[in-house]
Amino acid sequence: MRLAGKSAIVTGAGRGIGKATALRFAREGADVLVPDLDLATSQQTAKEIQALGRKGAPMQMDVTRMADIQRMVETAVREFGKIDVLVNNAGIVIVRDLLELTEAEWDRTLDINAKAVFFCLQAVAREMVKRKAGVILNASSISGRVGRPMLVDYCASKFAVVAITQSAALALAPHGIRVNAVAPGIVDTDMWVKIDREWGTLAGKPPGEVKRARVEAIPLGRIETPEDVANLYTFLASDEASYITGQTYNVCGGLQLN
Repeated sequence: MRLAGKSAIVTGAGRGIGKATALRFAREGADVLVPDLDLATSQQTAKEIQALGRKGAPMQMDVTRMADIQRMVETAVREFGKIDVLVNNAGIVIVRDLLELTEAEWDRTLDINAKAVFFCLQAVAREMVKRKAGVILNASSISGRVGRPMLVDYCASKFAVVAITQSAALALAPHGIRVNAVAPGIVDTDMWVKIDREWGTLAGKPPGEVKRARVEAIPLGRIETPEDVANLYTFLASDEASYITGQTYNVCGGLQLN
């Protein structure tokens, strides 16, 4: 098993990519703390991890609260004794016309998708430095590679994640800590249902049309699954990726090439 004996944190693990990643880590031998804003979904993910024979610890968490970030670290150390892997997965999307985006919406997106990524990274890195080892994986997006007309705040936040990843990789390499990011494309999750609905409304398109058009543009010919993303996270968390740091990897079926 790739992650035997490892302890991990996956934020936003109650559903979607976060849940798929937490479960894949457990199948590969890791114990996993699964913080989520929704306690019920966190508890369900933890229960499924436990059914796989690993320790799964639920936790309600708001990643924008510094006290919750510190509690996350303390809980992981208390439950598992150490933190080997952090996956900064929690995120949101708001679809707005550029001329209508509010300051509050901008702040919320950047607070969750970028600011929280940094401060979760920082808090966990302080613990990892003590052991001179660790892996931190951040959720970017192919929208962190190019701009999108209805996603200016989301794109800005995901571009920021790439910069955070590169800077942290350089800062933490002397401490034996690797930092990488993953950039998913059109993933079959609740988030893309929301994007399709809101973008379609703004563009005057029927439900499903925005998503359908994007999926049709994928060279590999199918929508991405949460498990596709979890597979890449698992490799990057493993010792097989021990010489990789500071990189952002697209996992999008060829939709974004760079």
